[in-house]
Order: sequence, then C-alpha cells, then structure tokens
Amino acid sequence: MGDKKGSRKFVFIGAGSLDFTRDLVRDLMTFPAFDSCEIALVDINEKRLSYAKQGAEKIINAGGHKAVVSATTDRREALKDADGVLITVLQGGVEVWRHDIEIPKKYGVDICVGDTRGPSGIFRFLRTAPVLKEIIRDIEELCPDAVILNYTNPMAMLVSYLQTQTDLKVTGLCHSVQGTAAMLAGWLKVPPEELKYRCVGINHQAFYLDLSYQGKDMYPALREAVKRPEVAGEEPVRIEMFKYLKYFSTESSGHNSEYNPWFRKRPDLIEKYCTHGTGWNPGKYAYILDEYLEREDTWEKEYSDWLKEEKTDLERGEEYASNIFNAIYGDNEPYPFNANLRNNGYVTNIDNGACVEVPVIADKNGIEVQGTHTLPPQLGALVSHSAKLEEMAVQAVILGEPDLVFQAILQDPLTASVCSMEEIHNMVQEMLEKNADYLSYFKSLKI
Repeated sequence: MGDKKGSRKFVFIGAGSLDFTRDLVRDLMTFPAFDSCEIALVDINEKRLSYAKQGAEKIINAGGHKAVVSATTDRREALKDADGVLITVLQGGVEVWRHDIEIPKKYGVDICVGDTRGPSGIFRFLRTAPVLKEIIRDIEELCPDAVILNYTNPMAMLVSYLQTQTDLKVTGLCHSVQGTAAMLAGWLKVPPEELKYRCVGINHQAFYLDLSYQGKDMYPALREAVKRPEVAGEEPVRIEMFKYLKYFSTESSGHNSEYNPWFRKRPDLIEKYCTHGTGWNPGKYAYILDEYLEREDTWEKEYSDWLKEEKTDLERGEEYASNIFNAIYGDNEPYPFNANLRNNGYVTNIDNGACVEVPVIADKNGIEVQGTHTLPPQLGALVSHSAKLEEMAVQAVILGEPDLVFQAILQDPLTASVCSMEEIHNMVQEMLEKNADYLSYFKSLKI
C-alpha cells in the first residue's frame, strides 16, 4: 500500500468541522512525506468551508510547507485519485438532532450527549447511514484504493453498516482511548508515552484490560489514586464503574452514564453522579446540545479571532489519523492504535460482525488487528449487550424495518430502566415521525 511515489492527496469530507480540520491539517504537516501533499476540503456549508480553507492555509504558510489546499462543495470532484479520506459529517443541523434528546426526555429518558447508542444515537445513525453510503459509493468509483478514516458518530453502528456495504478499507477512529490513557497517566504521575495498555471493547465502551508502567501492573496504584479527592471528583461515574467492574473504561462520565441503567434513572442519582464532576463532561442533561446551541452564535467570531492570531500552534496533537497515513504512505513507521472494525473473531465474547474497538498496527501493508481478546465476564455481559442492540439497528437500516429500531431501543439499558414497553413504543413512534424526511428508505414508519 505504501509504495506509490509522488505527493499524496487527502480529502476531508465535512471540513466544516473546523476544529477537527484545523488540527488534522496541522498534524499532517508534521510529517515530511506530506510537505507537498494536496488537501481537498469538502462541505455543503460554503461559509464554514471558506473558513476551513483559510485555516488550513494559515497552518501551511506558518510552517513554510508546500502543500496545496482546495475547497469545494462537489464531493466527487475532490475524491478523484485520493489516497486518504477523512469523514466527519453531521446529517441535519442542531434543530434536527435536538429532538433526539428532547423527545426521550418527555418519556423520562435523560440524555447527556446522545451521539453513540440508545434512542438518540440510533436515530442519529438512521439519518447518517444513507449519507455515508453515498460517500462510499463515490469512493468505490473514484479512489477505490484510498484509506478511509471515519470520525463520524455513532461510530460503531456506522462502521459496522459500511463494512457490510463495501470491501473498501474503512476504519473508525475515536480519541477516547488515548485521551483517557493520558488522563490516567496524570493520575498515576507517570509519563503518558510510557503508560502501556491493552484496551478492548466497543466504541465509547472499551476497557483497559492491562495497564502497566515499566513492566509493573498499575491497577493497584490506580485504585489508590482514585481515592484522592481531586481525582475522585473528576470522573464520578467512571470511578464508580471502576470500583465495581474492576476495570477502567474509555469514555467520560457523561457519556458512560447513558450506556447503562445505574446513573440516570432517578433525579437523586443524576444529582449524585452526573452533576458535580470536574471532568469535561460530567453528565448534565443535554450537555452537548447546549454547547452546540451556544456555539451557533459564537463559532464564527472564535474562528475569525484565531485566524488573526500571529502565532500558530504547529505541534502534532493526539489524534490517530496523521500517524496512520504516515505509517501507510509516509516513512512507514509502524503505528499502534485502537481501531473500530467489524468483529472477525478479534473479541471472543462479542458477536462476530458487531463493530469492536481493538488494538491494531498501521504500517506500509495497511492496518492489521493485533491478537485475539476475551473480555472478563462482567464486561462481556455489559459490552456484548450494547453490541447486540447496535447490530439490531444496523439491520434496521439494511432491511428498512422500523420494528427493529423499536426492538433495539426497547432493550436499551437506560431507556428500559425508566420506561414501560408501551412508553418506549410511543416514544420511538414519535421519533420516527419527527425524522420522516430522513427515513424515506424505510418500508414504513409505523410500528
């Protein structure tokens, strides 16, 4: 894969995700192999696309690079002969997906983020899957050898779906594994780059099965570290899960509180576990929705102010993507990371075909999964249940079958902890009707 000569071409689909695009362009430019690459930015929002181009050019100019940036609303034009494709799209603006959070709240389902699984994550998936399928069909025609890195949520359902639809090289990426590892290193007071781990599960619900520093198991030290007041107050949900499940998970307290029945089913529990944490996302109702609504009015000024700043940060960040492209297309330095891929025996106690998040290595031959893993039984029960519901939603999209949407949400742990079967039925029916404009591929919207 890595033997083609000449400059490389990288396409950003959804380049209006301005912070992400800016950071990934910066990261790419830290690798000499990509100094003269072509960066093609694509978005349907022309204003945000224009800002994305200005931001990319600022970074390239500040670093004295020779890379060339183009920007277009024509995806097919951009994709011709691409080597790498990054996908970060949102189907429907905030006025569409706010209903994913607000309708369940009417039925007592209190959601913090809603981009991964459960009623809100599943409906985001139902809207987004057809769009990503169209993108994939264009890639099959215009750049079938490209390495495709998806950052769009809900990660697991989208990657599983896409890998049933194509043989292209689609890999899902998330920053929660390395981000949490860096947080744990801080708690343990060890250098982040020297904390070794094996992390396995599904996206936003993976666990560090091994955690070591200089050959020493760090779990005993972590059990002591979380007793310190400043640590205990940072991630209340995750630390409570660690206390009883015995392993630490990859996703923030707010996210985690949505994926199980223990923290959001009563006001007193929300107050205790999801309100006062000092981490970035403690678990407040509609946390991300509120953030998006606020940024609707502020993003343009914030980005314009950054464009005017004389100093430009050119240090590589922690996202995986640029390192993966370098391993495959650049200096071929092997790069280990955690990828989202359909399970093919990689995790023994999660259904084959479900999307799992497992250790892999990228090198000049592509991306190779490392080893076979078995989750401890208590984690297997938790994670495999989530994976089964995600796969039910994937089948709902493939078959256009609304009852499978209902069946997946019927057994969602948080939803089932607060609603009767009839209430869940009524909630899903209301959500189907609210999303009718995006679900024309379904046989019916009646359940």
